[in-house]
Amino acid sequence: MTSPFRKSFDLLTTRRFGVFWVASLLSSIGTWAQQVAEPWLLLSLGASSLLIGLDSFAMNAPVWLLTLLGGVLADRADRRRVIASFQSIQMLCPVAIVALLVTGTIRPWMIIALSAVVGITDALSMPSFQSIVPSIVRRDEIGAGLALNSTQFNLSRILGPSIAGVLMSSVGVMACFIVSAVSYLPFIGVALWILPRGARQKRNAAAQYPTHPFGGLGDVLRDGQLRGSLLTVLATSVLCAPLITFSPILVKEVFHGGAIRFSIAVASFGVGGLLGAAVLLAIPAAIDRRWLSAGSAVGFGALLVLIALCPWFWTVVALFVLAGAAMTISNTAANSLVQTTTSPKLLGRAVSLYMLAMRGGISVGALVAGTSVGLLGVQRALLLNGVIAVVVILALGRTWLRAPVPDLQPG
Repeated sequence: MTSPFRKSFDLLTTRRFGVFWVASLLSSIGTWAQQVAEPWLLLSLGASSLLIGLDSFAMNAPVWLLTLLGGVLADRADRRRVIASFQSIQMLCPVAIVALLVTGTIRPWMIIALSAVVGITDALSMPSFQSIVPSIVRRDEIGAGLALNSTQFNLSRILGPSIAGVLMSSVGVMACFIVSAVSYLPFIGVALWILPRGARQKRNAAAQYPTHPFGGLGDVLRDGQLRGSLLTVLATSVLCAPLITFSPILVKEVFHGGAIRFSIAVASFGVGGLLGAAVLLAIPAAIDRRWLSAGSAVGFGALLVLIALCPWFWTVVALFVLAGAAMTISNTAANSLVQTTTSPKLLGRAVSLYMLAMRGGISVGALVAGTSVGLLGVQRALLLNGVIAVVVILALGRTWLRAPVPDLQPG
């Protein structure tokens, strides 16, 4: 009998999924190179912890206003055009930063404004992007497809920061933004190729959709399984994700490290994420994903407490590996539940709620933690977040795990 791990990786040999996976990896590498360079650039421009938190807030907050609209676009519009249009606009943002660096006119507020543009385009296009995997694999392969997609994201979290660290210490921070801009091109091309032209099939089935464009969201939220998934992701994003946002401050102020140590810390989180995705690939689909998601989320909170208390940089790096694994397992297991238990006609809107919980939670967490870091210091702020996360997620899990095991819809 073929192992779940081997069966999952067989997806990579298929033409459409394999090409999509490679293009996504290249795009994610560029994104992570920029995300490592951007807070470091802000610090070099004299930005405070509040401004760094505001930059993350600007990039993630638009999901609160626009991601549900993005879900409607994913269900009703031509996903090829949605992805290509908004990703093209997003590509202009690192180009603008390069131009500002060349002319010497770069200011923190300009970076934050461009982050808001990235956030707006992400909010409108990410539900369409997240819906790609279910559209190119069988329904019983969705969990494996999402886990494989998570492997490329976390592999990029290793490669992107590593490339950024080398570039920042040798060529300069500008090179990271050039890499980011170029990385958009292959993904836009593949999205145009891999998705069917138009949305004729969707339009022909229009009678099956709720009359109101946001109709059906109540059905998603009333489902105990989906609600538990979304609340767990939201709690983890608000309370634990600030570890990534404020890792440059942790490295610089607590461990007196430079760009290389910062890139090592971020890359170690990616190593953990890659390991977490590999663990998910090896676990049979019959295993209840609720336990994986809730248990890993609690573990992430506990690891945040240990990181806040640890005085040794290389031990913190090891804890970052474990934290990356915990976050990946928790979020990917929750995402798999959302995408396999939701009716296909509401998939885009269900995915938009998942993105709202994840990215919207990150925005709120960054803004709140930015204030607490300024008042308490980065270690005390992370310690407080970790303790609250463990308590909140345990409370959520008691209700979620008592519900009946979800009946996954067949392919």
